[in-house]
Amino acid sequence: MKVVIVGQGYVGLPVAMRAAEVGHEVVGYDVDESRVKRLAAGESYVEDVPSEQLAAMLRSGRYRPSADPTACTGFDVAVVSVPTPLREGNPDLSYIEAAAATLARFLRPGATVVLESTTYPGTTEELVAPILEEGSGLVAGRDFRLGYSPERIDPGNAEWNLVNTPKVVSGIDAASLVAVKAFYDSIIERTVPVATPKEAELTKLLENTFRHVNIALVNELAVFAADLGIDVWEAIEAASTKPFGFLRFTPGPGAGGHCLPVDPSYLSWRVRRRLGQSFRFVELANDVNDHMPDYVVRRVMVALNREQRALSGSRVLLLGLAYKRNAGDARESPALVVAQRLLDLGADVRAADPHAGDDHVDARVVRVEATADEIAAADAVLLLVDHDAFDLDLVAANARYVFDSRHRVPDDGAARVEYL
Repeated sequence: MKVVIVGQGYVGLPVAMRAAEVGHEVVGYDVDESRVKRLAAGESYVEDVPSEQLAAMLRSGRYRPSADPTACTGFDVAVVSVPTPLREGNPDLSYIEAAAATLARFLRPGATVVLESTTYPGTTEELVAPILEEGSGLVAGRDFRLGYSPERIDPGNAEWNLVNTPKVVSGIDAASLVAVKAFYDSIIERTVPVATPKEAELTKLLENTFRHVNIALVNELAVFAADLGIDVWEAIEAASTKPFGFLRFTPGPGAGGHCLPVDPSYLSWRVRRRLGQSFRFVELANDVNDHMPDYVVRRVMVALNREQRALSGSRVLLLGLAYKRNAGDARESPALVVAQRLLDLGADVRAADPHAGDDHVDARVVRVEATADEIAAADAVLLLVDHDAFDLDLVAANARYVFDSRHRVPDDGAARVEYL
């Protein structure tokens, strides 16, 4: 089949590679011309897609990146994997709208369109379908197939990847479900059909709201435990020995990434808009997680004060800028908020991250490597992301003071170590 993947980011590019790998003719369409040029040169910017794999698919002729909308002509299946950010607390669906309008120009009878972008329940049928119908003159269900399948990409996960992670699939009618399932059956080991796109859309929001709320729970526990003189990490370890009724979540400097905390806010927005009610769990979780970077900065400030040092003018080394370990994505990363707060308070902020680039990072942050000299020169070292590339024994041996938000730095070295 000719498959068009709209959006060649952390979600769309792995799908495009897998579809080409199994034999589909794939067009990776993206409006970002610089991104397309990098792809055409065999340069991958997504950790889960090695440049060698990208180059192999380019050589095979089964994958073609393009910023030209006419490259979508004649598609059998189109998958929309574009961003859905929040703008001032409200969902921004402009990328979905633009993608649907582009596909409508080339939509033909019998083709299938699948939305993968995270959004609120109802988007596929209430927003995407009308745009496709208006632009093509065709009718969803009667003339073309339409469905929703939420992405479950977890960058840097060595165990669960696109192929072996079960894929939820849906369609606006029985024929659409058959078509959507057939496509994903060709690239994924297991598909999980649900009744309608609304259930599939809610599935994605449920998964991430569950994580968001539980992260907020342990974050607030960590704050109170520290004030009470209790080791929350030991309590979590002990609770994790229970073989039923408990799932392990650990504290951190906040919640970030392209899913958290954005996705739960989509659900909260939908509930408020349609039902006039507040989704209290989501709003409380947002409040707790949004304030964790401030708590981290406050802990560091107190620690420096004990040494009769002001935060203003102090040299602070941040270890990690990405939103999760062993990944380079810094979108919505709490580490960036920590850096911003420190800079605003007058600190000299240095940062080491072997994965994350300079996108989204304040230009005042000095990028460095986590060498022994750099660690020793810092008045405070903050472990915000526990990348495997960091030598934490080196940190413990050379730092003066460490605030460890991930409970990874050993406390048997020269450094004075405090944990979140």
